Amino acid sequence: MATARDIMTSGVEGVGADDPLSAAARKMRDLDVGALPVLDADGRLRGVVTDRDIVLRAVAEGRDAERTTAGEVAGSDLHTVAAGDDAETVVRTMGEHQVRRVPVLDGDRLVGMISEADLARHLPDELIARFVERVYAP
Repeated sequence: MATARDIMTSGVEGVGADDPLSAAARKMRDLDVGALPVLDADGRLRGVVTDRDIVLRAVAEGRDAERTTAGEVAGSDLHTVAAGDDAETVVRTMGEHQVRRVPVLDGDRLVGMISEADLARHLPDELIARFVERVYAP
């Protein structure tokens, strides 16, 4: 069975926890992604900031995108998978936490991200159906 490392998109770019939201938004635009890992000064994963986080936790509250940092609005619940986890574990983790993207770690280092598109490209229909049922079912 495929592992998280087989499924993930590698070479993922992140944003610093102290970087302004405006920089995170520009990076999302330039990379055509909806989420970025938030990294501390040592390059360790501290969270994930999504386009939705920016809209709901900053823009909707009238916060200044130049003064508000990515770390301030990144989701507080960080769910990850290990690079060696099997596809079942990836789908279960994403489903249990109802997340559409999950960072992949090798030890304490970020090595990739798995999105819905990655699942669709690499997994059999049965696992994709399980993911959809868990994440999108009421």
